[in-house]
Amino acid sequence: MDRDLSKLSIDPSVRERARLDRRVIVGVAVVAVAILMIVLWFLFARRTAEVRVAVVREANPAQAAVLNASGYVTPRRRATVSAKVTGKVAQVLIDEGMQVRSGQVLARLDGVDAAVALHATQAQQAVAAAALDDLKVRLANANKTLKRIRELSARKLVSDEDLDNAETAVASYEAQIKVAEEQVKAAERSTEVARQNLDNCVVRAPFDGIVVSKDAQPGEMVSPISAGGGYTRTGIATIVDMNSLEIEVDVNESYIARVRPGQRVEAVLDAYPDWQIPCRVRTVIPTADRQKATVKVRITFDKLDPSILPEMGVKVSFLEGSIDSTASSVELVPRDAVRLDGARPYTFVVKDGRIERRALRTGRESGSDLEILAGLRRGEQVVVSSRGELHDGSRVSVAR
Repeated sequence: MDRDLSKLSIDPSVRERARLDRRVIVGVAVVAVAILMIVLWFLFARRTAEVRVAVVREANPAQAAVLNASGYVTPRRRATVSAKVTGKVAQVLIDEGMQVRSGQVLARLDGVDAAVALHATQAQQAVAAAALDDLKVRLANANKTLKRIRELSARKLVSDEDLDNAETAVASYEAQIKVAEEQVKAAERSTEVARQNLDNCVVRAPFDGIVVSKDAQPGEMVSPISAGGGYTRTGIATIVDMNSLEIEVDVNESYIARVRPGQRVEAVLDAYPDWQIPCRVRTVIPTADRQKATVKVRITFDKLDPSILPEMGVKVSFLEGSIDSTASSVELVPRDAVRLDGARPYTFVVKDGRIERRALRTGRESGSDLEILAGLRRGEQVVVSSRGELHDGSRVSVAR
């Protein structure tokens, strides 16, 4: 039985619904892909890596390092302040970190015994002065008696013996007055000594500085010679003149010929490895240490900074040549900031929260730094180390 297929057809409404379903499916798929891309962008593109950076700085090629050494920051003026007499501490008026002025009272010792001694000598001085006044009165009376005896002797009313006795009395009182005057002076000196002993119970700062060590407490015994044994302190406090800070390094005697007074020096404190501090050689101590085969060199800072503290470790580079403003400059960066892609050096520069890969042309090494002949400008920040892998354009945060 034959069927007429020409009569078969699809209902147009069914065809329209199928077309609409396909559009909905495509739209949902597009939205899902967009959401997935946004999520991935938030997870990866916005994730920041933490980096440690260094600032590109300028170097003068005429000042290449001829010698490197290490040492410590030391003050030229440093004093452990002690009392001049042995005694018990009554007050300590300072603490570590306090700024003190020359003559400022740092501590007081128990001065009861010294005060009693002063009062005793003052009393002795008063007694000597009173005895002198009594002798002066006696001398005045003896002079009056002598005057009358002389008048009577002129009229032959008294014997020569009476006249001699009157003259002897005057001479005796005059001699006693001289002795009494010397006794008064001796009493005055004794009073001054006793007053000085009392004043020695007050410990004062010898110069302007900062207290770096507080070595005694109230109730402890102190002595300049440790007369009380192991339980006696020899110092009240240690004061450092922060304006006298300098660097002290030991240079091997084989290389001391490369160092001269006034020579430029670049110092780097261990506490601040990215801070280059300009200095100069103050003096070369004219003697060598035979055991270490070194010569001591003292270096002064061009400008002191409150961040520089005594006993800090420091590395120095002695520079050759002098500062020449006409010489073409190169840039310096830490060696850790330079990476290699095969034989081609490059670095990452931090700019506006992202990093930029920058090709470099490098020069010679200068201590822990590397000269950059092309590719960087002074003041730019380069990545020294990072947590995680870095790529050109990655978002980063600078570690503090």
